[in-house]
Amino acid sequence: MEDAIEVNELVKTYPGDVRALDGLSFSAEEGTVFGLLGPNGAGKSTAVRIVTTLARPDSGAARVAGHDVLADPAGVRSAIGVVGQRAGADREATARENLRLSGRLHGMRGLESRIDELLARFGLEDAADRIVRGFSGGMERRLDIALALTHRPRVLFLDEPTTGLDPEVRADMWQEIERLGRDEGMTVLLTTHYLEEADRLAAQLAIVDRGRVVASGSPDELKRELSGDAVQVELERPNLNGAGAAVERIDGIREVSVDGRTLRARAADGARAVPAVLAALEVHDVEVASVTVARPSLDDVYLRYAGRSFGAAEASAERTEVTR
Repeated sequence: MEDAIEVNELVKTYPGDVRALDGLSFSAEEGTVFGLLGPNGAGKSTAVRIVTTLARPDSGAARVAGHDVLADPAGVRSAIGVVGQRAGADREATARENLRLSGRLHGMRGLESRIDELLARFGLEDAADRIVRGFSGGMERRLDIALALTHRPRVLFLDEPTTGLDPEVRADMWQEIERLGRDEGMTVLLTTHYLEEADRLAAQLAIVDRGRVVASGSPDELKRELSGDAVQVELERPNLNGAGAAVERIDGIREVSVDGRTLRARAADGARAVPAVLAALEVHDVEVASVTVARPSLDDVYLRYAGRSFGAAEASAERTEVTR
């Protein structure tokens, strides 16, 4: 397969010496759902703005559907649909009016039949002539995707499309995204900070941290690289008594890390390792609240390659945003 999206060494710096992208590179094959997974502040949305011609990089290059984003931005725009983090519809117009305007902007013919098709496909037929201002959040997001698909783009960009949606609506959105990749043969680039979303939807992933790709592959391939089980111990209070050092000395235990009240480690057989872990912690007077054993997850993958848990990365991004 050819690559529908090619990104090479993108760098983007904002005022205040904020380096949003630090040599970001990845490629997405035609007809697949490709995920950019990373915490808020990792640079995902900046990358999308550049490859959709809404921003220019400081350096690096990118091509979408065979068009260079800097040399041929008009070609890129004709080939893509974009769903941003915020609703893009005119909230004072109806769903039908929004779709009609989108089609006219693209110079489409046979527009009314395409509008009817999209309204039916996204379950908006009964609301077609209602003002968008009265739509639920889920209805607005479905309309946003319909608008992005009006002109039948080759590549669809979904930038955090399910943020803020309740679980039931998010599940409906997942089904629609799966259908786009499976039935339409469309290339979909999905940015997300939801681990479960990336695991379920993306055929291939690029895990992004601090503006760089730290790991890439299919979700299953990335998880298989972490042999054995993940052991997670929740401590009664933040570790002050050398819990990590105590656990590291146990045979068969590796990749030990401690973040506040959470101790993580890997073991070939997690269930067999738990008694030894608890005994080592007891010797050091470390009180344990709970212990879980699980197969490798994308959070474990992120911890391996980024050097911090996904939750810690999210918290760091929130603190940075507050202090700016």
